[in-house]
Amino acid sequence: MQKIEAFGEVPLARFGHTVTLVSKKKAVLFGGATGDTGKYVITGDTYIFEIQNKKWTKLEGGGITPAPRAAHSSTSVDTLQMVVYGGATGGGSLASDDLYLLDLRNGEKKAQWMIVPVVGNTPGRRYGHTIIFSKPYLLVFGGNTGTEPVNDVWCLNVDKAPFSWTLLDTVGDQPCVRVYHSAALCSTGSATGMMVVFGGRTGDQTALKDSWGLRRHRDGRWDWVKAPYKPNSDEPLSRYQHSTAFIGPLMLVIGGRTDTVGETVTLEVYDTESSEWKRFSSIQRFRHACFCLDTQLYMHGGFDNESPTVPTDAIMKLDAVQVLKGAPELLEKLENCFGIQPSSGSNTPNSPHGSYSDKSTPTQKEGGIILKKPQIENIEDMEEEKDMKIGKGAKGGNSVETLYTLFLNHLLKPKEWASNEDGIADTEMDRFYFRTNFILSLVEECQRVIESQPMVLKVESPVKVFGDIHGQYQDLMRFFDLWGEPSEKGDIESYDYLFLGDYVDRGSHSLETICLLLALKIKYPTKIHLLRGNHEDKWINNAFGFAEECNTRLNEDPGEPDSVFNRVNELFDWLPLAAIIEDKIVCLHGGIGSTLASLEQIEAIQRPLEVIHEVSTPEQQLVVDILWSDPTDNDSELGIQPNFIRDPNGTGNIVKFGPDRVKQFLENNGMSIILRAHECVMDGFERFAGGQLITVFSATDYCGRHKNAGAVLDITKQSEIIPKLIYPLNNAENNWEESALEKRPPTPPRWSSGNRSDSHE
Repeated sequence: MQKIEAFGEVPLARFGHTVTLVSKKKAVLFGGATGDTGKYVITGDTYIFEIQNKKWTKLEGGGITPAPRAAHSSTSVDTLQMVVYGGATGGGSLASDDLYLLDLRNGEKKAQWMIVPVVGNTPGRRYGHTIIFSKPYLLVFGGNTGTEPVNDVWCLNVDKAPFSWTLLDTVGDQPCVRVYHSAALCSTGSATGMMVVFGGRTGDQTALKDSWGLRRHRDGRWDWVKAPYKPNSDEPLSRYQHSTAFIGPLMLVIGGRTDTVGETVTLEVYDTESSEWKRFSSIQRFRHACFCLDTQLYMHGGFDNESPTVPTDAIMKLDAVQVLKGAPELLEKLENCFGIQPSSGSNTPNSPHGSYSDKSTPTQKEGGIILKKPQIENIEDMEEEKDMKIGKGAKGGNSVETLYTLFLNHLLKPKEWASNEDGIADTEMDRFYFRTNFILSLVEECQRVIESQPMVLKVESPVKVFGDIHGQYQDLMRFFDLWGEPSEKGDIESYDYLFLGDYVDRGSHSLETICLLLALKIKYPTKIHLLRGNHEDKWINNAFGFAEECNTRLNEDPGEPDSVFNRVNELFDWLPLAAIIEDKIVCLHGGIGSTLASLEQIEAIQRPLEVIHEVSTPEQQLVVDILWSDPTDNDSELGIQPNFIRDPNGTGNIVKFGPDRVKQFLENNGMSIILRAHECVMDGFERFAGGQLITVFSATDYCGRHKNAGAVLDITKQSEIIPKLIYPLNNAENNWEESALEKRPPTPPRWSSGNRSDSHE
């Protein structure tokens, strides 16, 4: 533990208060009791702690301020926004059941307190409870109502107005009543999205040592899961008036009191992946406040065993990397989560909390750690510093430029992603670092651009043509790193970029992929071209990864009409179905199927277009042909053939088309070549129909199963087609969604040993 020497308007020593992290730079102290346990004063003070500068500032906020209180609970609900609920006001009285919001987005001088308007019942007055924000749900659990301890759970959805509290009807086992327990949100690993509760004190004053996780199922049900404790591991001490925090998949339990007065309380770590507990020595504290930033844990105020009646004003910092030095298996968890490993250096002056930075190279040392993986960390800081005000439907050049610049600055980083030869670990996908309203604004601005362009795009050469990406964001960055990126420092002035669809699903980074492409489309509307693939369809991407990724990484319900998932799919309904390069090359996602004879047929399709899979009209069949059909297995198979792999039920809607169909289509339309994607091909590209059709596939090692190369087709001004290849990384399977693979195995690659004469061209 390291004592932080803070300065400024240092708050009085206190206990029973809260300190809430509201950005990467700031934490907010509220309330608590000052003085000793025999004579104390309950306060409603609010202070800002600037983490980097170690400076305290008393906040004189306007609006409706909360009454003084202690033993309340608080949590951050967005950058520079936090809520406070409940608490005790002294003399046996309890604070009101109002939910208070502190808004710091306009700066500290214009900070505003307000009461959040709610309708219906509330959790009621209580103290010694917990409140957690698992986006978009506020969750209040347990505490004492003034007459008895309780174990009820109340939920408020911040995305649904008018706001109302709901008493959750959980089924099965549930934690017993408790007060002065702790709760924290897990955002990594198998317990992602869970509010995890530990310890506390029951109605008969007995300390507890059990852990429970509250989870929400996709059908809206909530239930409790008791955390298993592995036999023979260090079982935790029963305690109350402690705190907990998650660092990656590890839950740290800090301080507290036991049933034995003055007992030394260790710091204990629970590994949610192995169910093991480990003990470490630590400073003694109870009735303190705690917050966590990256791998650093900060503890303020409270009592210790040496002075159990007089609180402290000290801030102590705990470096988890240093604490866990004696437990290599736990250090490995931090390495996997944060891309760090122990080093001998001390924290540098430029890294006050021993963190990591997205501005660093893979070998740069900072703050006692070695950076290993690309990180996106400072978005909230950038938003705060620039005071960006981007709302849904933002209009005007400056706001739109700020919008796409925000995404491009943090997503278009080819060298950082391409340099990681071991693949990106699963833990990289636990959080997506953009606000929901920014993503929605990005989608709206991009849709405005796409709606203004035709169903069949006209594209000039030179142009790079990409096949399926499937959320394999690292492969996209590798292409940009090797063969040029679409930016001013890249080759956007001389090249167009054409993407043939299937941007989402299967891979674990669909959000990065689609947000980057949408931002590029807004910035370069006539240079970036996005066609629709068969996975740009809500009925498909609801099942094969994208919906689950939105649920996990954005903590949203994909079924809600205003979710990012639904809004992105509304945009997909406007994507064009085809492009023509220099009036010679036809580009589409799947193929020509049994019904596509002329480009005029595509031009006549109206948007927005919902793909209908149970075909009942000629146009519906035409759309399925364009998005879903494949060439026959070789040049000797002519006409229209069944496609049993994609259509196992034999409906006849999804077919294969022979080389004779390709030749006839090109002659009828005065074209020379068809470029399409849709199928995994082992060399990243493959010729068919004597070279008149080329399949391109840009995701390597498809679903971690096929070890295929990826390709992009470079089409020169002279209409030469030059494939540019990348090959699988060592651990590329980490980038594929296993849950999506369990629902449906990947479509087999387009070749079988020697049965195609051109399969290795």
